Amino acid sequence: MTETRETVPGQAATSSVGFEYVFPAIRGVQAGRQFFVSMCPLRLIPKIFLFDEEEIAPEVRAQRVLNKGRLPALTRYILDNPDDYVFSALTASIDGDIRFESAAGDGFGRRLGQIRIPMEARFLINDGQHRRAAIEVALKENPDLGDESIAVVFFHDTGLARSQQMFADLNRHAVRPSRSIGVLYDQRDAVAEITRLLAMRSTVFRQHVEMESSTLSARSSKLFTLSALHSANQALLQGLSLDKRQAAELAQAFWEKVDSLLPEWGLVRSRALAARDVRKDYIHSHGIALHALGRVGNTLLRESVDAAVWGSRLDRLTDVDWARSNSDWEGRAIIGGRVSKSHAQLALTVNYLRKALGLVLSPEEQSAEDAYQRGDS
Repeated sequence: MTETRETVPGQAATSSVGFEYVFPAIRGVQAGRQFFVSMCPLRLIPKIFLFDEEEIAPEVRAQRVLNKGRLPALTRYILDNPDDYVFSALTASIDGDIRFESAAGDGFGRRLGQIRIPMEARFLINDGQHRRAAIEVALKENPDLGDESIAVVFFHDTGLARSQQMFADLNRHAVRPSRSIGVLYDQRDAVAEITRLLAMRSTVFRQHVEMESSTLSARSSKLFTLSALHSANQALLQGLSLDKRQAAELAQAFWEKVDSLLPEWGLVRSRALAARDVRKDYIHSHGIALHALGRVGNTLLRESVDAAVWGSRLDRLTDVDWARSNSDWEGRAIIGGRVSKSHAQLALTVNYLRKALGLVLSPEEQSAEDAYQRGDS
């Protein structure tokens, strides 16, 4: 009989069959199969949890190829928020024997205990490979994180087909929250906080911003989405050396000035026009227009934060025909009759507004404008 001893998550132990990993665990059952929930020190994650190498063909892998472009943001999230980061559980399959030892012979204690796994067993991550890779990178910069832990759900590996099905099932119903709800709940992003304040308190936006969805239905009574306003504020405030209060005041002043130059926004607030009709007939409440206004506003604010200076230059927005029927928008903000917010369309819309305000295009912007004028695709 194996000697009983106190263990820590992932601790190597010896028994009659050799070296083992020992994890405290809770046993459960899903679809008639046992699974186990445990806690694992972060320092152990890169050492024992594997993911399929990129060179393996998709049909013989159990998961997608690691997207290394996602790692810097995930890594910075951990390192920049050491007292406030949150990671959900990893899900892993164990290709090897699993022995569960209950803490008690009956009652709830039968579900509590520890699992023993031979050290030669293979641990394959079914869900959480990017979290695992980010943890590995973060540990190199801050080894102290190694003493913290993450929840792990262990299943027994019954073959490639089962592992592939698990990956498909775990991701089948995963729904990424809308960008608007992300802005609404983000307490770390200063621009998100400013955007929320504008949406809830500014006379320009109050009661006319969709706070959860990042799209508006045809019948929506809202003019803007929170995500679109956030993108516009990010562009507006980028690179400006302001504290949060100054940035909030400047953003409010900027949008109040824009509002004074776009009478349709005010007509919606007075209920003389329906929001759906303004969205249908004009582009100035769409995300691409807000973002473009933020970019040109940033140019003006970089030159001077004096409202008298940038405000007078912004007055030329009254010369812009924002109607969808204006053929100038086709190929810029509108493609095939539909408003588009692709990178290329945003750049061309910004160019249009820069020229309307008498601003000089950068060499890159001029190149894109020349290609548009030539009709290049």
